[in-house]
Parts: sequence; structure tokens; C-alpha cells
Amino acid sequence: MEYGRVRIVVEHDLKIPMRDGALLSADLYRPDTGNPVPVLVRRTPYGKSGSPGGASVDGLRLVRSGYALLVQDVRGRFGSDGAFEPYWHEAADGADTVAWAVQQPWCDGSAGMFGRSYEAMAALLAAAERPPGLGAIAPHVAGSGFDEGWTRQGGAFQLGFVLYWVLYDLLLEGAGLTGSDLDEVARAVDRIDDLYRDPDSAADLLDRLAPYYRQWREHPGGHPYWRRAAPRESYPRIEVPVLHLTGWYDIFLAGALENYRGIRACGTPSRLVVGPWSHCVTGGIFPQRRYGLAADERSIDVTGLHLDHFDRYLRRRAGDPDTAPDTAPDTDPVRLFLTGADAWRSFPDWPVPAAEDLVLHLDGRRLTPGPAPRAPGADRLRHDPADPVPTTGGATALPGQFTGGDCGPLDQREVERRADVLCFTGEPLTAPLTVVGDTALTVYVTPDAAGADVTGKLVDVYPDGRAELLCDGVRRLAPGADMPSAPGEPVEVAVALGAVGHVFRVGHRIRVEVAASNAPRFDVHPPVLAHHTVHHGGDHPSRLLLPRLSGG
Repeated sequence: MEYGRVRIVVEHDLKIPMRDGALLSADLYRPDTGNPVPVLVRRTPYGKSGSPGGASVDGLRLVRSGYALLVQDVRGRFGSDGAFEPYWHEAADGADTVAWAVQQPWCDGSAGMFGRSYEAMAALLAAAERPPGLGAIAPHVAGSGFDEGWTRQGGAFQLGFVLYWVLYDLLLEGAGLTGSDLDEVARAVDRIDDLYRDPDSAADLLDRLAPYYRQWREHPGGHPYWRRAAPRESYPRIEVPVLHLTGWYDIFLAGALENYRGIRACGTPSRLVVGPWSHCVTGGIFPQRRYGLAADERSIDVTGLHLDHFDRYLRRRAGDPDTAPDTAPDTDPVRLFLTGADAWRSFPDWPVPAAEDLVLHLDGRRLTPGPAPRAPGADRLRHDPADPVPTTGGATALPGQFTGGDCGPLDQREVERRADVLCFTGEPLTAPLTVVGDTALTVYVTPDAAGADVTGKLVDVYPDGRAELLCDGVRRLAPGADMPSAPGEPVEVAVALGAVGHVFRVGHRIRVEVAASNAPRFDVHPPVLAHHTVHHGGDHPSRLLLPRLSGG
């Protein structure tokens, strides 16, 4: 085949041996040249027969630019041997694949890895194995582990994403289901909303076809079960330069930021790009919000970012005479799209060094700067598991995500009308306020004896009343260690709301919402009717923390 003026040789279904004898299937795309070239490896559970570069990268452009591209089905998927067990084999299999590729006559001995989501975490895990020849990686929307930030957040199970991902994964041709099993999974996907309300009704199906789902439910975050496949456990062993790409509304944003910080702290060159994207909405265009052409991945040229990264480290590594060595450190390795201003800015690091803490206290139903209010206040918060607060946008990955209908910067006014959602709002701003970094809510709560979830949202309220969601989080209080030492006493609850790069404009107001559920994004807790009390002022200074840029 030809792409542009470059003739591309394609070889399908190469069988690559793993250390245990399993053969994994891969397709190879390479420029038709007599000279060996660097190879870029993308390992996927979703089928190698799709777009060679995946959802966001022009794979044929990579080949036209002088790279071989190896796209492989991970173990147990499509044409590859073995049983698919999410995550557990990706470190060793990825390292074996790179070691094989760099020994081929069409390769010059250097390799890079890239991919989105699962593929990205597979690249990170393989990099920690230090396979010979691996010179750089570019994980896109990657997490830092498969417990906190993937299966769980703040102690709550990410039901909406995980349940749908497992069922969707079973429907793929590569899962190997046929007949009645396939029909049963298809019916489960069709009634996903019912399963969100009663997830146990799918237990028998999942135990039979995806037994790992029960393991995920039964092992809490931080359990040793997760450590064998957690990028965060391997930062010191990742020694190749990393390009991290993610989005403000991506479900794995916190993990991608943790990866950047952790790997860079070990001295490994790292760059970070964060756009106004979600996990599957990659053009900056949501049903209720268009961030403009500057936000479109095509406009900032994601494929070009990959090429810049790999050219810098792989071609120099291979001694390409046409590429001058570039050993100068990046002065501004962090590139962020600031929502509100809807423009890109570069920074020297993350967290941004110039950020200062702005503290706003919950005061009645207001958010006020300055000292905590002296007068104590309290609000009752009712939790009904039969009618939880519905998920309305945010960093979600639910079924409607694939059309962009349920994720991102949705208007919160309808959900704010509910009696079980507390809103605390600041005064209209008289000057722009630029917030860049991790936001946090500290709230004092007297929880029900059955337990509680404390959810929070950071919202930008427009002059016309639109309440645009920026980020949100949850903190689960389980009966026992998380509860007050004496009945009726408040406990201090820290809710990580998430990271933002946002400019609140003149006339806009800052709002924080507090509730006891966000379903089906998070599973409902407790499963019984409960009542909580939210305290503010006096001895219980509930507050919102925003990292404000100096002068903003």
C-alpha cells in the first residue's frame, strides 16, 4: 500500500513468542526501505485490525515519518494465545514484545511504546521491565494503578465505568464468546441502567465469564492484590522519557498527573499535556460546551506530539545523522489548556510552582474568603438509596460517553434543585481568578451510623445562571474506623475534587456542591435510608481550597 509518497509494507498476524511459550499476534506496518528504522509498539485488548494508531494517533503518518509500527493483540484477545486477565501479563508480555521487535532485521535496535487507556498503562508497565532497546513511551489517558483512580475513587467503587467496561469487553469478538453467552451479555448491556440500580443481579453472569470483576469488588484500594500491575509502584524503574497526555474530564486524570509527578521526581525526562477532553470526547466539543478550534486534538496535532517525542529520543538513540542530538532539558514541559480562558499555556512543572492557596469557607449557603465564620451552622443531608443524586457530567466514562452526552462540563442547575444537594456560592467576581492545580473540599460531617458517602463538585456559575461543572470527587465513610469516636460527633472529611486549569471570569461565581451520592458513577452507599449533618463555621470550618496563580 502507499501513503502519501511512501510505500508501506504490511504484514498481518505475525506470531511473537513470549517467555512462557505463548504466541501473541501482531500486525506490522513499515516503510518500504532497505534501511532499518525505529519501531513503535502499540499493544491493545480491543483488536489490532482497527486504525493502526488507535483513536487519536495517525498510525500511517508515523510510518510515513520513518517508523515501523507494530500493533499487537494482548494475551487472550483476538489472535493471541492464552487467557485474558486484565493487567497481570502486560509488563512481561510488553517487555518480551519489545525485545523481539528490536532484534528484527527491519528495526535499527530502538523502540518506543504508545497507546490510549489500557494500552497506555500496558506501556508504562512494560517500561518498568526495562526491555533492551526501549527508548521512549507516550501513554495517553493512563492511570497510575488499577485500584484507586480506576476501580475506585475516594474509597467508592466506580460502578458506572467498571461494570460497563467489563460487559463491553465481553462483547468484543476477541473475547471469544458465542451463542447463549454472547446473547446474555448483549442483553445485560441493553439493560445497563437496571444493572446500575441492582448490580448484584449480574453477579452470576460475571462470575462465570469475568471472574476478575468480583476480585475487583472484594479487594479494597491499597491491597497488595493490586501492586503487581500498578505503574505507581514502578516509577524508579521507568528510565525512558515519557510524554503524558490526558484531559481535564478524563476518568484517569488524577493517575496521569500522579504518573508525571512520580516519574519526573525520579529524574526521568517527562512532559505533560492536558486538554479539555474526556476519555472518549477528544475534540473539545461537548453537547453543552465547545472549547473552540484551539482545543481540538487535531489542531494541537497529537500525532505531531508523538513524533516530536520519539524523534527526539529514538532517532538520537539510533544515531540518525539527520537528527541533531538534543540534550537540553525542557524549560516548560507542562502544557495546559485553561478552560474559561480557552487557551493553551505552558508551565515549568506540575503542580504549578506559582500557585497559592485560596481558601473559601462554607458560611450558611455562601462561600466566603477570609477567616472562618464565627457563627456555627449545620445542614441536614438526606440519603435515599432508591433515589440517589444522579451523575450529571464530570470525569465519567459511562455508556453515553461514546456520544459525549453524559460527561464533561454539563449544566448542574437541574440536579441542584434537589433537596439532597447542598449548594454554597460565592459573590460575583470583580477580577478574573485563575485556578491551576488540585482542588480540595474539607467538610465536617456527622454521618449516619450506617456509613456515608460525601461527594463534592466545583462549579463555575455564569452570569446567566448556568452552573458548569469543573471537577468532582467522593470520600466514603465506612462503619468502623471512619466513623466518629462518639455518636453525634462530627468528623473532618477531605474530598479530593480533582485537578483543574480554569479561569473564572469577571461576573462569574464559584460554587461547591455537597451531596451523599453520585450514581451510577459511584456505587450507592450505604444501601439504606440515612441522614447526615454537614457542619460549617464555629469549631467546624468547612472550606474549599483552590490553587490560585499569583495575580489571578
